[in-house]
Amino acid sequence: MSEQSADAGQSVLLKVEGGIATITLNRPEAMNSLDIATKELLRDAVQAVAADDAVRCVVLTGTGRGFCVGQDLKEHIELLESGSSDALFTTVERHYNPIVTALATMPKPVVAAVNGVAAGAGASLAMACDMRVLADTAGFNFAFAGVALSADTGATYHLPRLVGQAKAMELLYFPSTISAEESQALGLANQVVPAAELEATVTALATRLAAGPTVAFASIRQAVAFSSQHTFEESLAHEGEMMNRTGATEDHRAAVAAFVAKEKPVFHGR
Repeated sequence: MSEQSADAGQSVLLKVEGGIATITLNRPEAMNSLDIATKELLRDAVQAVAADDAVRCVVLTGTGRGFCVGQDLKEHIELLESGSSDALFTTVERHYNPIVTALATMPKPVVAAVNGVAAGAGASLAMACDMRVLADTAGFNFAFAGVALSADTGATYHLPRLVGQAKAMELLYFPSTISAEESQALGLANQVVPAAELEATVTALATRLAAGPTVAFASIRQAVAFSSQHTFEESLAHEGEMMNRTGATEDHRAAVAAFVAKEKPVFHGR
């Protein structure tokens, strides 16, 4: 994928520059809620950057006052009333699961720049990223039970791992908007910054990640995920595999040579 920008009229924008892919939800009038067309564009964009070796860091963000408030309930009601059950009840399999799987498993760092409220599936998407930088005006709301639905898009996997099972149950049973500061205290946010500084802060972070040892980052990402579902002994064996993998990279050889020469290493993601 060459350096590019998507049509500004689309509900999902994709910009690739300097090894950083920025995916922007672009339905500000609807708080970046997810209708079928947006979900399909988002799925395709996330899968494309996941497969692109030239992309070494991904940023997910939104336009306007919201990061993403999850399912577009206006469209949802229309589908319920029209009896379009296939479109309604296959969206988890067709859209949400592929999107969050690509976000959570791609072999490169992913950062959520949470510019506003992240609710429902929007909160789930942010949690699937490695790091979440929140504007001080942003927050989380695990809104599923409020509309008499179970949780999806990986919420029941990621939320307990971030805040603990007891707190996760509370947040899912009794949804309310959690402020940026409380989100950081709970472990949902890595960093909270003034809204005016969000873009610059995330750009600096993404630039640092994109200049890093991409294969090592990917291996660390995979090893952390692996260890959450395997025994200590199995995790040690997997760590050994990842060490063999990263030890054979150009970046490792360059880093060792730079260390000996007392120089700063330059990584190429290989």
